[in-house]
Amino acid sequence: MARLATPIVLAELGWMGMGIVDTMMVGRVGADAIAAVGLGAMVFYGVGVCASGVLLGLDTLAAQAFGAGAREECRRWLVNGVWVAILLVPLVTGVVRAFDPLLAAFGVRDEVLRSTLPYLHALNWSAPALLLYFALRRYLQALHIVRPVMWTLITANLVNLAGNWVLVFGHLGAPRMGAEGSGWATCISRAYMAVVLAIVVWRHEPQLFDATRGVSWRPSRGAIARLLRLGLPAAGQLGVEIGVFAFVTVLIARLNAVSLAANQIAITTVSTTYMLPLGISSAAAVRVGNALGRGDPDAAARSGWTALGLGLAVMSVAALALLSFPHLIGRLFTPEAGVIGAAVTLLQIAAFFQLFDGLQVVATGALRGAGETRLPMFCHFAGYWLIGLPLGAGLCFAGGLGAAGLWTGLSAGLILIGSALTLVWRRAARGLGLGDSASASALHLAELNDQT
Repeated sequence: MARLATPIVLAELGWMGMGIVDTMMVGRVGADAIAAVGLGAMVFYGVGVCASGVLLGLDTLAAQAFGAGAREECRRWLVNGVWVAILLVPLVTGVVRAFDPLLAAFGVRDEVLRSTLPYLHALNWSAPALLLYFALRRYLQALHIVRPVMWTLITANLVNLAGNWVLVFGHLGAPRMGAEGSGWATCISRAYMAVVLAIVVWRHEPQLFDATRGVSWRPSRGAIARLLRLGLPAAGQLGVEIGVFAFVTVLIARLNAVSLAANQIAITTVSTTYMLPLGISSAAAVRVGNALGRGDPDAAARSGWTALGLGLAVMSVAALALLSFPHLIGRLFTPEAGVIGAAVTLLQIAAFFQLFDGLQVVATGALRGAGETRLPMFCHFAGYWLIGLPLGAGLCFAGGLGAAGLWTGLSAGLILIGSALTLVWRRAARGLGLGDSASASALHLAELNDQT
């Protein structure tokens, strides 16, 4: 588990590094620029990453096929995953553009909106590359090809850093674009990521690009429907989770620029710590799926519990770091004392949900490897939208606690979600779901082979 998870964790940290670089770079421009990047990124991720969640079905299907030794089946899942990514592009770009009038309607201040919209429009051009990247990455991870993914993310950060330096501040003769330049730098780096992973797939799977080998790139309605049945609930879970933080950001945007900038620093920080269990979660999905593909539910259960243990370990360290060094973290993003002070309060609140954040994301990955994607979606919806958000909004506006009240409510919701999903995995690991999933997977593979 550690050998598989470590490169994925580093890749996730590399992914998060782009957002950190964007925030740090525009932090030298001013609080309004930080607020614009935070709001624009949250809107785009709320749509783009939610849509990419449809491709999480590859974690289950490609991993189980690989565990069963069906390499041709793995390749067919990739082909249909790429088609799903293509179909999602117009949906993502259209929904993102629809936010132009909505942000003003939500009460976002004009000075923040003037920088947010150009940044958001630049990010929107990265949607095709982002979705293709996700499809290729899920496939490579299912086959345990993770080091190229890690190095792609690391080098993409260098591309993003250089792009920010040139476009945000107007170096090398480029115009000084501020927050919008940061969006274009991110767009360029995502195109780089998609191209590099396409080359990696071509080198590892040349059969995919050789018509004489019998691999068809025609989409299969049955395979796409299977991906959607697994992926849509996973996308819904991501949409619920990212959407609640996006909604909180919009609510905080109604307060003041300092609160919004502090919120962006806190979200960027906890999103970075979240990358640690997220990488472990992906490894858990692959390991559980591999074990079920070869018909070994006991190994699947052991993999899930091992991943949960690793997740608890790394998030314990994260919680201690947030409690011990909140001022230092704030100073990494901005020199403005007011923003740092507000961010410290939010970071201290975030420290108390780190363990449960780790539990929920790792348990979600283990369950996804077993083919269960609906229960995590329901748990996240109930914990965030029915409990956490109403509680937080009450503390923020009626209770007068501001951004800290919203974060307190979300913390309570996360604690409930993490506890509930750990119990769901405990029930599954006892054999009340894993065996059925393995049988269903084997039957499905047999049916597809018969059709072929």
